[in-house]
Amino acid sequence: MKMLISVIVPCYNEAQVIVETNRQLVATLAGIEGIDFEIIYVDDGSRDETPDLLRAIQTADNRTRVVRFSRNFGHQLAVSAGLEHAGGDAAIIIDADLQDPPEIIPEMIARWRDGYHVVYGMRTDRAGETAFKLWTAKLFYRLINRLSKVKLPLDVGDFRLIDRRVIDVLLSMPERDRFLRGMVSWIGFRQVAVMYRRVERRAGESKYPLWKMLQFAADGVISFSLTPLRVALWVGFLSIALAFAGIVYALVIRLYTNDWVRGWTSIFTAVLFIGGAQLVTLGIIGEYIGRIYAEVKRRPLYVVEERLGFGNAATTPLRTAGTSGFETAEPGLHH
Repeated sequence: MKMLISVIVPCYNEAQVIVETNRQLVATLAGIEGIDFEIIYVDDGSRDETPDLLRAIQTADNRTRVVRFSRNFGHQLAVSAGLEHAGGDAAIIIDADLQDPPEIIPEMIARWRDGYHVVYGMRTDRAGETAFKLWTAKLFYRLINRLSKVKLPLDVGDFRLIDRRVIDVLLSMPERDRFLRGMVSWIGFRQVAVMYRRVERRAGESKYPLWKMLQFAADGVISFSLTPLRVALWVGFLSIALAFAGIVYALVIRLYTNDWVRGWTSIFTAVLFIGGAQLVTLGIIGEYIGRIYAEVKRRPLYVVEERLGFGNAATTPLRTAGTSGFETAEPGLHH
């Protein structure tokens, strides 16, 4: 019996490249012996012609599926939705921009057949990216490995193959601020790298500008490390020590000199330092509390407006344990 491979493709404003992406994926997957495949496109609230193109692609090929969000929920949630809808013995996550070449997929499947549960693409080169982005990416991976007990492989993105056992564990993890690279590393099992050269985007622009990269980095650090809280604690201790030193200095000046006014500089500096330390500490604590607040509300991670190509299962609103997406049931929508 042939094994089923689910390919998950998150999409956001990919009209310029999505048809070519589908062509390359189908050609690559059709050439691999001993497998059946499905391609699941998750439209993350695109505002261009991407939804119309995906409908046409699905109509022309019943091996493709489409999940369309009601708005933009973010890349990591689009991948999570794809995993929830995947029926394969393994799933492959790949972006729609063709920077991660589909030609690597046969090698990933071969390594999976060798007994590995996770096969991730490790980038040896990243063509077309600025020196600043390359430097910040290297800094991020090394920083999170320094702060967290969960070690991430360096220079690895979301392009990877995941075995069904790992998918099931991922779907049982209900956190809202999802950092899938870290979650997969945390799960464990047998993991191996496949080297490849990342190419330039065929069209469009990066969906990760600087502010989104910073938010993504914050998700990675806060989700898998308590180090920022510990740093805040030590900054508090340092502030107390400096404040105590300032008090001693002020008492010495007051008791043994007649020039009391001279102490205003040290007091002014101490007040500023302590105030700044308190604000930083409260900000770090607030970030963690904010995430706790988001968790306890238990809202669904995403809302599905339209699903295509899933057969009879597509008529039932999604109520999957774990990440709990929600599907609307408005008249006129395809389910």
